[in-house]
Amino acid sequence: MFRIALATLVVIIAHAAPLMAEPVKLIYDTDMGNDVDDALALAIIHALQNRGECELLAVTITKDHVECAPYIDALNTFYGRPDIPVGIVKGGVTPEQSKFTGVTQEKADGKYLFPHDLTINDEIPDALDVLRKTLAEQPDGSVVIAQVGFSSNLARLLSTQADKHSPLNGKDLVQKKVKHISIMAGAFEPIGGKTLLEYNVVNDIPAAQTLARDWPTPIIWSGFEIGLAIRYPADSILQDFRYRERHPIPESYQAYMPTPHERPTWDLTSVLWAVRPDRNFFHMSEAGTVTVQDGGETVFKALKSGNHTYLKLNKNSIVRVREIQAALASEPPKR
Repeated sequence: MFRIALATLVVIIAHAAPLMAEPVKLIYDTDMGNDVDDALALAIIHALQNRGECELLAVTITKDHVECAPYIDALNTFYGRPDIPVGIVKGGVTPEQSKFTGVTQEKADGKYLFPHDLTINDEIPDALDVLRKTLAEQPDGSVVIAQVGFSSNLARLLSTQADKHSPLNGKDLVQKKVKHISIMAGAFEPIGGKTLLEYNVVNDIPAAQTLARDWPTPIIWSGFEIGLAIRYPADSILQDFRYRERHPIPESYQAYMPTPHERPTWDLTSVLWAVRPDRNFFHMSEAGTVTVQDGGETVFKALKSGNHTYLKLNKNSIVRVREIQAALASEPPKR
């Protein structure tokens, strides 16, 4: 009788317990160094991985400066994941010195204050090689890409040819391996009656045009207006990271633009949607297509068969999203 009761209990528990979702397999494509929201978004990714919600497969960079890869490696190391592959753009459109990536170049007694293996003198792999290798190794239809910088890397990926990683060309490899991409790019709601030209698009218009036209999987766009409306709380920068005497996130933030300024959370919104698409943080537009005009304007056209949607602000969620982003970005590294 006991065996029957135990077996029945096991069946009941199995049916009652929700199935654990598989972690989102995530590639983070970023122009790290141009704005500090990229760093906050990477901190959120690590917090979500700590919770078993995602797996950061690789980071690829669309800002072309020698400090960017070491900076990312330092953040990944700080959060307990020093071996995540990092790839860099070649001939990128913003080679200027960053305001904040130098934070991780600081040394004490000859050692980096924020340890990292990649240095400014290292030969960093090409982003295209890292992307192809990473995609080829993953199950079909499993990878989500969060693109929060320029479209340079992903547009170039489409034109790559078969190599040692895969016999497929770039477009076919993407079609086979990528579920969708969540990108911070464009502007879809006028602000003050004016149509905006968004930074990530206008800095590499040809790449943005290629991505919008040729990318074979769904694209979810988080426009300029979304992150602008949700500001990162200055109080979080001042209070929430004090579990470490020195912490790269608030130091980077203050180096970029000191508090009491509150940065828009552009890149954070794309990462949050990429990993938690079903939490109703945002409304979604109807299906359609986005076209990037020669001047950089992003134009959405509703179309039932379209592969694109864009995030729309759920005004009732602004405070909720703001607090969730701050809580995740300031979450301590795993032990």
